[in-house]
Amino acid sequence: MANKNEKATFDAAGKSEAFFTKYRNVILGAVAAIILVVAAVVCYNTFIGGPREDKASTALARGQEYFNAEQFDKALNGDGAGYAGFVKIASDYGSTDAGNLANLYAGLCYYYLGKAKEAVNYLEKYSPASDAMVSPAAVAALGNAYAAVGQLDKAVSKLKDAASKADSESKDGANNSLSPTFLLQAGELLESQNKTDEALKVYQDIKKKYVNSMLVQSNEIDKYIERTTK
Repeated sequence: MANKNEKATFDAAGKSEAFFTKYRNVILGAVAAIILVVAAVVCYNTFIGGPREDKASTALARGQEYFNAEQFDKALNGDGAGYAGFVKIASDYGSTDAGNLANLYAGLCYYYLGKAKEAVNYLEKYSPASDAMVSPAAVAALGNAYAAVGQLDKAVSKLKDAASKADSESKDGANNSLSPTFLLQAGELLESQNKTDEALKVYQDIKKKYVNSMLVQSNEIDKYIERTTK
């Protein structure tokens, strides 16, 4: 029984990783919007905030450059040339907005470096805000990290939360780009646990709610619905 459970966990984690890789640009694109958030933070510091926040934001900017260039190890641990790394920034400036973002970046870097446990640790420390892109993507990233370490129920829950968060910030209550992606992965994880009925409901909800999404307009979601109704 233990071997079967371990195999199921491994298979589910593998599917999650493959899915995250497939939709990597979607999620990374959302996280890239953090740059705009940081810009706003810097403006705030210029007129209102104190030097501690400003110093943290300045340090974070260099790490963003490494992150965007996919130099995740340097972004995480520093470059030995004045940039300390997201881990250090998160530790030294944890009480600042920039320090909070450093937790998110550190978690993402660990995930892409294949260190899911460390990714979970930092992504759990990140405090999401109320925005339509960055926070939902961050919550979804935590869901992916949970899946990678075999915590599938938590993974599904976080992916659903990410979709809900994205929808809550959309004008019509349906984020047709991010939410279907997050929910589709939740459905696949449910399938991997043999929770077919739950997965089917997720797929049906996608088709009903996100009519302008590529998944629905391309009829891709119908394949998932058909698969779970056999």
